[in-house]
Amino acid sequence: MPMNVILLERVPKLGQMGDVVKVKPGFARNFLLPQKKALRATKDNIAYFESQRKVLEAQNLERRSEAEQVAEKMKDLKVTLIRQASEALQLYGSVTSRDIADGASAQGIKIERSQVELDKPIKALGAHQIKVHLHPEVTVEITALVARSPDEAEFLAKGGKLVAETERAAMEAAEAAQRAAAQAAALFEAKPAEGEAAAEAPAEGGAAAEAEEK
Repeated sequence: MPMNVILLERVPKLGQMGDVVKVKPGFARNFLLPQKKALRATKDNIAYFESQRKVLEAQNLERRSEAEQVAEKMKDLKVTLIRQASEALQLYGSVTSRDIADGASAQGIKIERSQVELDKPIKALGAHQIKVHLHPEVTVEITALVARSPDEAEFLAKGGKLVAETERAAMEAAEAAQRAAAQAAALFEAKPAEGEAAAEAPAEGGAAAEAEEK
């Protein structure tokens, strides 16, 4: 049975501060209530919220302002994560939201793993765009460079794209086939031209002989 809660801050896909919404009991008990994002929508709690609305709104504005300042610093943030991987670019393991948060912290930007939006762990090398929620109204996108070495990470940072060995071999085979086809076409065009030249040579020789006889 759905539970009514009153939101103490904006919650994506749910509502704004002060909204009374219906949610699943598990979502409320496991997330909204312990994270202090909502209160049970009882008569007393609604009255309490209304009495504290101005204070809560002021606190929200202050937190949002701080988050916007942090977002400005994180705008071009690239987090390098060195991992072992196969020739197919698949990781021997994975990269989690905690790894990304730790990587950002190592660069002087402290964020919590809960702020990192990652539906599932990263299991492949490459440059991955990650959203970080600094505040319910402030989100910034950073880049996680998952590579086998610092040089490879730098290559990714410059816009490079890693290619799996199997894919590289297929590309090289396709390029070789294209070159062979081009060479065959050029040879085919050259042979008729040689035949035409040979056919013209006797004709020219016969004309010269006739001129001499005359």
